[in-house]
Amino acid sequence: MRRQTIMRILLHGSLALVVVYLLLAYFVVPEIWIMRDEGRISKFDSMVTTTGQDIPGDPINVGLVGTKEQVMRAFAAANWGPADAITLRSSIDIGLSVVLDRPDLDAPVSPLYFEGRKQDLAFEKPVGQSADQRNHVRFWLTTRLANDGRPIWLGTASFDRGVGLSHDTGQITHHIGPDIDAERDLVIRDLSDAGQVLSTQEIEGRGATKDGRNGGGDPYFTDGKAIVAFLRAT
Repeated sequence: MRRQTIMRILLHGSLALVVVYLLLAYFVVPEIWIMRDEGRISKFDSMVTTTGQDIPGDPINVGLVGTKEQVMRAFAAANWGPADAITLRSSIDIGLSVVLDRPDLDAPVSPLYFEGRKQDLAFEKPVGQSADQRNHVRFWLTTRLANDGRPIWLGTASFDRGVGLSHDTGQITHHIGPDIDAERDLVIRDLSDAGQVLSTQEIEGRGATKDGRNGGGDPYFTDGKAIVAFLRAT
């Protein structure tokens, strides 16, 4: 009888800890970061994404010129797969992929926001046997057109080096590698090697920094440039 009582107390205590963690990581701490970063966000231009809690996220560092069909075809040719939408099933799949070290070639990516909208497209290229490490890129369709009349897409490319807890909120997330320029260059190089790029153009991004920090609290450094690739029409 006494043992059952102790087990009930431990179970209730564990459930209480889980509830407290969820409240802190997903409600309380994000609000604290919103208040802390209000001035910081206003200083950024439109070349930085934000999280769902308006915390500054990954900077825009890559772009494409082409239709949606051309973008999809280009990444397929470069052996990058589209990322799944976040659902209960896809979340379970990516968790099992990490824990069991098994492939999940279309694992979802967390949402980031640019100009008030979640990414329109996302692609990834796995590293190793699981979704623990991967190259990935998000893209937003802008309202601007290139000189050839095709739409301009802006995106953010980074390397997921492992799964862990956000340094800022404690939420479960992927941690990115600090050299985001290397990931930007990889995206452009893979598309070029696949014969999908006509030309490239360098534009101003968020600006050079050695001590950037994304929405998960991960440090990054960058030359502050974004490289735009003009895709082949066929």
